[in-house]
Amino acid sequence: AVKEFFGSSQLSQFMDQNNPLSEITHKRRVSALGPGGLTRERAGFEVRDVHPTHYGRVCPIETPEGPNIGLINSLAAYARTNQYGFLESPYRVVKEGKVTDEIVFLSAIEEADHVIAQASATLNDKGQLIDELVAVRHLNEFTVKAPEDVTLMDVSPKQVVSVAASLIPFLEHDDANRALMGTNMQ
Repeated sequence: AVKEFFGSSQLSQFMDQNNPLSEITHKRRVSALGPGGLTRERAGFEVRDVHPTHYGRVCPIETPEGPNIGLINSLAAYARTNQYGFLESPYRVVKEGKVTDEIVFLSAIEEADHVIAQASATLNDKGQLIDELVAVRHLNEFTVKAPEDVTLMDVSPKQVVSVAASLIPFLEHDDANRALMGTNMQ
């Protein structure tokens, strides 16, 4: 069964060994194609599009151009899979407006009820959120809330994108199409 998988499976590939970055990117690839998955012809725009649950788990930028766009993706920089195969993203725990050093990994289902501050939120020397209103994600929407309402905080501004995308300087000021081409030319 193992020989058959590596010899004839649609999911089996030779590793891209052009450089260390291409190896890492190839190892962190996620596919919706293959046995039990989708086909290029049947996959619509809804499947290929970015979904709010991808935040911190699947990179919204790094995907191949052409017929596989949105069907083959890369894990975000800090994402991991748990023992059940679900993608998890790390968050710092916030208690009463104070950011702790405790880090928890949550799946998209587990994070749904939390109020999550961005990693760039302003903190004082004691690790407390100091703005009157903090930019947060809550119930898959971006909004602002009081610091006392915040329960989690992103660990890094780079946790949204993949390893290759995080190497692009000033990515937030780059056009999306240009960023996509940049991640694919490592």
